[in-house]
Amino acid sequence: MKKLVALLISAAMITTLFTGCSTKAESTETNNQPAVTETAKTEKLRVGIVQAVNHPSLDEIREYAIKGLEESSIGKNIEIINKAAQGDPANVNTKISHFVGDEVDMIIPIATGAAQSAAAATKDIPIVFAAVSYPVKAGLVEDMNVTDKNITGVSNAIAIEDIFKLSQKLTPEVKTYGFIYNTSEVNAVASTERAKAYCDENGLKYVEATITNSSELLQAAQSLMGKVDAIFVPNDNTIASAMPVLSAEAIKAGIPVYTGADSMVIDGGFATVGIDYKVLGRQVGDMAARILQGQSISDNHVEVINQYSNIINMTTAKALGLELGQETIKDFKVIE
Repeated sequence: MKKLVALLISAAMITTLFTGCSTKAESTETNNQPAVTETAKTEKLRVGIVQAVNHPSLDEIREYAIKGLEESSIGKNIEIINKAAQGDPANVNTKISHFVGDEVDMIIPIATGAAQSAAAATKDIPIVFAAVSYPVKAGLVEDMNVTDKNITGVSNAIAIEDIFKLSQKLTPEVKTYGFIYNTSEVNAVASTERAKAYCDENGLKYVEATITNSSELLQAAQSLMGKVDAIFVPNDNTIASAMPVLSAEAIKAGIPVYTGADSMVIDGGFATVGIDYKVLGRQVGDMAARILQGQSISDNHVEVINQYSNIINMTTAKALGLELGQETIKDFKVIE
């Protein structure tokens, strides 16, 4: 009898033990919370990058933003999803919609149009924009120092006034400038307004030629020939994508072109106080990494690119017949 009782007690204890284990396993999934697994802990953070067009400047931003992310302390835990819209704004919206539907952890839109599309598409997913010269005018933030929504980023606002000072140093005979820009690009319009203000304040004249797409660039350039001493083009994606067309026409007419970006100088423009897009890309990558690691967007206000360069194309200078001594260009990044 004693043996039978002992056996019954042992059986009851074993049953209780297994029931307890089952209850514990189920408790980790109560309240619709999935059990934490090793897979969940190591799931990669997905970052969607989108740009409207493929262009050396924008491509360089993307490349170095990715490097900044991959070289951060969480680099091995990041998956990059890169999308290019091939110059079609509708494609930008489509790519961003895919990111939102896939619930990526962050969106990095490159240039103003893409940033505006991302901001309109989601109020929840963190957005870190790149190369938006005037984020307040673009309606992305209310103030450069107030990021109280889901968006921040790095502005590529160029030193317009410094470009004109450079022009007056390199080509002091210039009295009338030609401005070419795309009226639908917020950055380009705002930069040109600053250029006009500088000219007005300094007794310089200017003539405008506006475009809506790159196919109009040649005609716009030709309309300025014989009327201006130099041309200024702002940070304008439309012009940047067809810069060799403008460069060739200006060289033929003996007119220097001052630009808002180093890539435009590389493509035949004369000179600029411009943006090093490698620096900009890394700055974007660093900010994105901080936010992915847990910093709030409100603590990461919009930054402006922190390094500019004096850049000159000596092949273009020679084609224009401009003699520039080594002392004049000693501090320049020289494009041959």
